[in-house]
Amino acid sequence: MENIVAIVGRPNTGKSTLFNRLIGRKIAIVHSTSGVTRDRNYGEAEWSGKKFFLIDTGGFVPESEEKFEKAIRTQVKQAIEEANEILFVVDSKNGIHPADKEIAEMLRKFSGNKKIILIANKTDTVDKEPNLLEFYSLGLGDPFPVSAINGYNTGDLLDEITKDIPHHDDSGKDERIKFAIIGKPNAGKSSITNALLNEERHMVTDVPGTTRDTIDSTLKYFGEDIVLIDTAGLRRKTKVKESVEFYSTVRTYKALERCDVAILVIDAADLLEELGKSSDIKLAVFKLDHQDVRIIEDVIRLKKGLLIVINKWDLVEKDSNTAKIVEQKILEHLKSYNFLKFIFISALTRQRIHKVLSEAKAVYDERAKKVKTSDLNELIQNEIRITPPQSLRGKEIKINYITQLKSSPPVFGFFVNDPDGIAENYKKFLEKKIREKFGYKGVPIQLVFKSKN
Repeated sequence: MENIVAIVGRPNTGKSTLFNRLIGRKIAIVHSTSGVTRDRNYGEAEWSGKKFFLIDTGGFVPESEEKFEKAIRTQVKQAIEEANEILFVVDSKNGIHPADKEIAEMLRKFSGNKKIILIANKTDTVDKEPNLLEFYSLGLGDPFPVSAINGYNTGDLLDEITKDIPHHDDSGKDERIKFAIIGKPNAGKSSITNALLNEERHMVTDVPGTTRDTIDSTLKYFGEDIVLIDTAGLRRKTKVKESVEFYSTVRTYKALERCDVAILVIDAADLLEELGKSSDIKLAVFKLDHQDVRIIEDVIRLKKGLLIVINKWDLVEKDSNTAKIVEQKILEHLKSYNFLKFIFISALTRQRIHKVLSEAKAVYDERAKKVKTSDLNELIQNEIRITPPQSLRGKEIKINYITQLKSSPPVFGFFVNDPDGIAENYKKFLEKKIREKFGYKGVPIQLVFKSKN
């Protein structure tokens, strides 16, 4: 992965606040208590057409024997080794801490082949910059004064971070269809890839986490090139003990960002174990695994197509209704995502394995579908006439015109006399009606509301 920038430093110097400031949105948890960032936060940042991958690490506590702090220390060291640039954050208000000196000593070993920026955070104004003289003793060059909390000098910092990063260029964008095969470790992702490719291209074992990185394979499907991205297994962050697994997780999310459709593989035995706690499967209280829910949420947030593949179906004792009940239970748990698409397979016996590609391609086609403006207005406006939006403070809300603004992912524009007057429940009603009339199974859609003028 290119252009990785890691934020490091002792606890409570403002690393997560700086991360949020640079990434442009609040992702990391920010709290005045030290040690809040137990797991790494990461995301893609862009500045003046230049993109980089930013990683926020937990607070580094040298020599501590506390189990959690030892684990963070290992992960921070891994981040330093993997990154192209390192942002070492110190606290300009409280001055140099003994831990800063130890971190600086460690970083100086990398100064010959990595760009290291010493960031004096909590410098709110120019007149406080003379207080930074003591930080020169760390031997990492000029301290860069910033205030992550109010944004002072962060634009100049971004200029410095991206100085040697080339401009992002979409002209050479890969136009091939891309499917990312994702899921928890040991769900059978590589086995599915191998079955689809009809060759043992990837190592498959019964040890969770065998696949450490994303691997691309290309196949022909009815004359079209399809790229299969087989990813490392995603675990709950609290279970990522090996620092290398963190980077596998980062790469998996990068794969999600560049795919068109995510194929989420779930182990059928795990599902049925949860459902089997009740003597009657229809009455079972069921919750999908938290990590699988998190993956689904990430796919939808990134507006990718999604196909849920229930693997190892051959190992399940079932009748003709079991698959339908499982699907129903998952949808009941994920009430907001009733558009999900499922397929039940066995990679081992190749049961329905051929349908994985055809169903994923169907999701891809739905995501790329363009609905005629005339059809949208005829069918959806009729539903609006039957069930109009509620008036706001006595003012009638009128939806005058509907059009699809883009596809892949699909975005629908509603031109309204008062865009802020559309209630959230009515937006859900409109999405439901679009899906009833035009499909979009397995595809997140976005509705935007604009002034009619």
